Amino acid sequence: MNTPAAPALPLTDDLAAAFQIEGWPVRGRLVRLGETIDQILSAHAYPEPVAALLGEACALAALVGSSLKFEGRLIVQAQGDGPVRYVVADYDTSGTLRGYCRFDEAEVAAASTGFARPGAQTLLGQGVFIMTLDQGPDFDRHQGITPIEGESLSLCAEHYFAQSEQVPTKVRLAVGQVSTEAGQQWRAGGAMIQMVAGDTARGATDDVWDRSRALFATLGDDELIDPTITPDVLLFRLFHEDGVRLEEARPLAAVCRCSKDRIASVLTSFSDQERADMVEDDGQIRVTCEYCNTVYEIAPDEVVAG
Repeated sequence: MNTPAAPALPLTDDLAAAFQIEGWPVRGRLVRLGETIDQILSAHAYPEPVAALLGEACALAALVGSSLKFEGRLIVQAQGDGPVRYVVADYDTSGTLRGYCRFDEAEVAAASTGFARPGAQTLLGQGVFIMTLDQGPDFDRHQGITPIEGESLSLCAEHYFAQSEQVPTKVRLAVGQVSTEAGQQWRAGGAMIQMVAGDTARGATDDVWDRSRALFATLGDDELIDPTITPDVLLFRLFHEDGVRLEEARPLAAVCRCSKDRIASVLTSFSDQERADMVEDDGQIRVTCEYCNTVYEIAPDEVVAG
């Protein structure tokens, strides 16, 4: 007689999930990132403030991207004239994440001399926040752009939804390190609530939205990244008086789409002379992926063959 398999345990980490407050015209989403964000941030020797900014971007990309109803990608990026020139996080609807930052190390160090960790506005300076929906080559990309405002990308996202979609939205993002047996590990978390517009059945929803925002404001950064607090417990702390239901979670993983074949294909866009200038003393061309920091060695004849 076969022993039935034990039921799978619910995901508690590296996940994105929707939640519903019982009877409320409010929809929400929650993201928890452990090994996934640690892999992305540890691939580069980012200064702590830069790593935190990229962690915010990744959590936000998963938070918004996991709600998409089509197959494709959501790209969250911000660029400006500050110490961090560019930050990008790329979420694929298969549940994969990748991201990277481009920055000036000396300028970041100069901006980090105060007591508080410098945030988005300080690091990025004057610039723009962009969210791009990519459904593949057969569709036009949809892009929304807002100015960078505030010291967290959560404020940029709130302004984006208010301006581009006219949806009242509150977003909370947190990034930090926790001690594990293996040493310090990066963690990130995010939560979002949005108001569903009133109608003849629901009536006005403003009062419920005000209550939702007040409860949401009590959410602490430490709660979002604490590995001992499960998503169910976290939501219960916020909305237990009214009842809250967590829907099935979607797993998340750090996966880069780079490959040797893709790099070789990109190299074909350069002229023969430009590729010749890339060849190193041992006869190989070396290209480093900006996202995962993997170094690819490619022989010049492999590019020609491609």
